[in-house]
Amino acid sequence: MVLVLGVSAGAGGARAVLTHSDQPHLPPLDRVRVPRRPGASVAESVLTAVRRMRVAALARDECVTDTVVTCRSELHADAIRAAAGQSLAIVDEPLAQLRYLRFTGQLPAADSVILYDLGSSGLTITHADCRTDTILASRRSTVLSGDGYDTLLRWQLARDGVATDARTSRAHRESLSEERVVTAADADTGERAVLTRSDLAGLCGEGLRHSAAFVGQLITETGVRPGALVLLGGCTRNPTLRADLAGLVGLPVVYDPEPEYVSARGAVLLAARRPSSRLRMTRLRAGAAEAARAGQQRPARRRLLAAVAVTATLGGAVAGLIGTDAAPRSPDKGTAPTTAQFTEGSLRWKPN
Repeated sequence: MVLVLGVSAGAGGARAVLTHSDQPHLPPLDRVRVPRRPGASVAESVLTAVRRMRVAALARDECVTDTVVTCRSELHADAIRAAAGQSLAIVDEPLAQLRYLRFTGQLPAADSVILYDLGSSGLTITHADCRTDTILASRRSTVLSGDGYDTLLRWQLARDGVATDARTSRAHRESLSEERVVTAADADTGERAVLTRSDLAGLCGEGLRHSAAFVGQLITETGVRPGALVLLGGCTRNPTLRADLAGLVGLPVVYDPEPEYVSARGAVLLAARRPSSRLRMTRLRAGAAEAARAGQQRPARRRLLAAVAVTATLGGAVAGLIGTDAAPRSPDKGTAPTTAQFTEGSLRWKPN
């Protein structure tokens, strides 16, 4: 069997899975997460992950035949390409996500879905057409993020007399995805405090409501009702967050047991196809969705104009009517959602 490597790159670093090309849904032969160092390029994390996985393959007396990296940011793609040259194929992250969800049967029988990708540095929402693998619209917000969650947890623990660092607060947040209650301890004073899922939900409630409004805006902009909300990224592991979000958005939820590895597993499937050095999804230009809907009304309009033309030819009485057709209105761009801002000084969410 062919051994391939799938890597997902993001602002927080890189994740990689090493597996056989026809087994992306099974536990991988090896996997690694490489956090991004402060001030370092995302390319560093990607190349480190690739190097470690190739060493792991050699330890099995095997060789990685193809490597595919998923990126959402064009800046990240350019940085990785500059560092690795043509040795790595780069694909759009939503394409890899859709491919894996389709392979595993999790993609609903719907025309489109919302990809809700909540990672350490922020939230990216993408409205994707499932039939054509086209991006209808996409938005990003830093109001909601794993790093923001961690800061809020440190703030609450500090109120209870327990000082923690970023790594420890992250560990507590991740533990709350599996456990309902965790106990935090101050390494210096020995003070302890209890954290619950409800505590985290309360701290992140404003951000969740903002993201739900974000989803609503995207649906209004495209004019296409999605069939499901696909939750991606490690932060969506928390079941309370998933339940609250489903109630706010009002769409069926699709959730993979390892949402943070969906992109890398999709890259494995694309690696088996030996893609070119850059595989991108089609993106509709602004207003294209509205133009497509308007196009459904054009046949009737053309028939009307044809009838007017015939009448003009016969009697000449309506010749002036041909030129009176009103110019189409420019598509409504929608209103930007109300955002929330996290202020380090007050450590509170507040509206702009």
